[in-house]
Amino acid sequence: MQSTSPLQKVLARLQGVLPDVEALYTDVHAHPELSMQESRTASMAADRLRTAGFDVTPGVGKTGVVGLLRNGDGPTVMLRADMDALPVQEMTGLPYASKVTTTDPDGKTVPVMHACGHDMHVAWLVGATTLLAQSRDAWNGTLMAVFQPAEETAEGAQAMIDDGLFDRFPKPDVVLGQHVMVGPAGNIGGRAGPITSAADSLQIHLFGRGAHGSMPQASIDPVVIAAATVMRLQTIVSRELAATEAAVITIGSLQAGTKENVIPDDAVIKLNVRTFDAGVRKRVLAAIERIVNAEAAASGAPRPPEITTLDHYPLGVNDADASARLAGVFRGHFSADRVQSVGAASASEDFGSFGTEWGVPSVFWFVGGTDPDIYAKAEAAGEINKIPTNHSPYFAPVIHPTLETGVETMVVGALAWLSA
Repeated sequence: MQSTSPLQKVLARLQGVLPDVEALYTDVHAHPELSMQESRTASMAADRLRTAGFDVTPGVGKTGVVGLLRNGDGPTVMLRADMDALPVQEMTGLPYASKVTTTDPDGKTVPVMHACGHDMHVAWLVGATTLLAQSRDAWNGTLMAVFQPAEETAEGAQAMIDDGLFDRFPKPDVVLGQHVMVGPAGNIGGRAGPITSAADSLQIHLFGRGAHGSMPQASIDPVVIAAATVMRLQTIVSRELAATEAAVITIGSLQAGTKENVIPDDAVIKLNVRTFDAGVRKRVLAAIERIVNAEAAASGAPRPPEITTLDHYPLGVNDADASARLAGVFRGHFSADRVQSVGAASASEDFGSFGTEWGVPSVFWFVGGTDPDIYAKAEAAGEINKIPTNHSPYFAPVIHPTLETGVETMVVGALAWLSA
């Protein structure tokens, strides 16, 4: 008689838990919560962990949840899912679409949508932890489930760390995470080395001297300074970086003035920088500071600009050895054509903070969420860029096989260490 592997024992229960996990997914999708407001989602995750037999600690980093399932001697594996949604008006037309509005940190009423798939991430982790808890005879070690708040604002991972994550919980042997992305549902993509870009968001406050629009000679026009600055910043990538170096600079906001015939006193630029190399990042940020100050000086600004960091995401780097181990077990479980090597994504994540600051290997990978037929047609037509991406009001991962694939990858990944 052929023996049953630990993985087969765990995944034999998958079909039994899928209906409940799907119901959780549609519920969380219909009830999204903004960053650091994820109380309902966190409570649901904590309840599922307690039911599965985990020791649960809520309120880590305000709304984060940590669950521990100790199952004898062996490695400790941390599995992470983020929980927060975005201030986006959902346009998917799904029967479980969000109709939620809430008050944002600035006191404004905003719509809320799971436009980045964190609802899927929550469901994946609940499904994986449930299966592993039901099959404790198949593995040994400690499973650590982390439901993280505020990934979208680059606050959550650091908030949990600052709240004593490293002191209050066992140090893992590996930290694992995943993200739903555009791509054929059921496919998995990853790589060793850089996997997500570093990101820096900056606010630049430019100062001028206001005047009547009919008397520009009496002004130092901050709108002109801002316009010149925006155009000159575009030359950093095109003229200061080699063709083999990657960076993206996006000016997402330029605000100045209130009336067409009034030259204002100041202007505010908000921009975002994406890089994949620490040296390139340093040079780009230095170039931004140089250009901003030079344009203001060239215009005779009455005071230097103020440059403020709004948020920062670290470069996400997958550990080489842990990535190789995962690639092997993924290819052993899924068909070879479903496991692909991909380039680093220009999206950013604070997931890497856990492994980097804890000093342990971490691996992050992607799971496709696009209907395979839709993706194949778009690819054949050269129109993949027309598929709604993460953060789009039309972003809607197909539930199957996205849901079961993400649960499986987490289980397979965890057992690559726990069943050793």
